[in-house]
Amino acid sequence: MKEKQIPVLLTSSVVAYDSGVALADTDERVRLAVESVAHWLMIDPDLPLVLCDGSSFDFTPIVRQKFPLARIECLHFENQQKLVKQYGRGYGEGEIIRHAVQNSTLIADADCFAKCTSKLWVENFQICLSQWNGKLLCKGVFLDVFSPLKKTRFAYIDTRFYIASRSCYHQYLKDAHLQINKGLGRGLEQCFYDVFIKNRIHHCLFSIPPIICGVGGGTGVYYKNPLLRRLKERLRLTMVRFQRDFRHMFSQQ
Repeated sequence: MKEKQIPVLLTSSVVAYDSGVALADTDERVRLAVESVAHWLMIDPDLPLVLCDGSSFDFTPIVRQKFPLARIECLHFENQQKLVKQYGRGYGEGEIIRHAVQNSTLIADADCFAKCTSKLWVENFQICLSQWNGKLLCKGVFLDVFSPLKKTRFAYIDTRFYIASRSCYHQYLKDAHLQINKGLGRGLEQCFYDVFIKNRIHHCLFSIPPIICGVGGGTGVYYKNPLLRRLKERLRLTMVRFQRDFRHMFSQQ
């Protein structure tokens, strides 16, 4: 039912407080965030969206002009610039998500949300939703899956897109960004991985991988998703799911 739809939270920072990102132009960051909204609405015109910006940019006038019939909630606040500069954009994203979960009416009404970094969209979103378990779904990244000489390794969580209930977010993810340590090369992806391992979270990895499209803020270029890469990624997860060490991690939906 439409009123039960899971809203998509798009995390934005029009001003790039992390000096390490390649895409720093504010006008371009606005344009790409709006492009992302357009693609999400092409996936589902009735999809509720929450666009939350951590650099005090209010998307409301742009959204009203370009998408007058869409259900889009625009939130904005000022991230702690000093901490984002110190710990990176993953820290800023953690603060943006926390603000949105605390202040969004759409997320409160649904009691869950799908999070996606702004400038991106998920082409197979409906397939991802079909795996929803009511708790938490993330994409696990595994290395050496195709290597005959190395053991498959669960490396980290892809934090660009995931789905979470509010209760699971508060229980597991709300403070994950506080553990970031740039000096040790420990980003948000590793922090999420530690959460999964420490809490022995089961059945919460996507069995079919999300197809993430758009522009990466760190690189400033569009992702390439040729058919061969998509097939290889799906095969990779299928092979991992059948391994005894990892099968308990994947969604059973």
